[in-house]
Amino acid sequence: MKQISLMDKYPVFTKKIAKNNTSFKSVDEIIDYLRERIEAHPVGIYIGIFDHYAYTSGLEVHEIADDIVDAKNVMCCFGDKLLVPELPAVRPRSFAVVETNDSFVVSFLQAPSPVANATMIEWVEEIEEL
Repeated sequence: MKQISLMDKYPVFTKKIAKNNTSFKSVDEIIDYLRERIEAHPVGIYIGIFDHYAYTSGLEVHEIADDIVDAKNVMCCFGDKLLVPELPAVRPRSFAVVETNDSFVVSFLQAPSPVANATMIEWVEEIEEL
């Protein structure tokens, strides 16, 4: 897993997983795995799924890279503290799961909580191990 600065301003953790390096066969299978992990977490709450590919491809004017074949987000929250009124602006969390011709790319925006980041990194790393 690596950390990048997307568009020179958004701190994003991302991992590219070759399809032959995981037992998962689709975005939906990875989304289901992440949902299970979220629901089993003592603080995590599952919020929902956004089908980014269907939404974008359904627009009259749209652009999708040729090698992207599916893209969904699973949304969740790990917020166990609400100490300042601005904190909800960086919640909830979202895992982006994108399928390309030869790989899956799983990414998420850096969370304000180091514990949440570590948990999310662990779950993404497990995708390649399963």
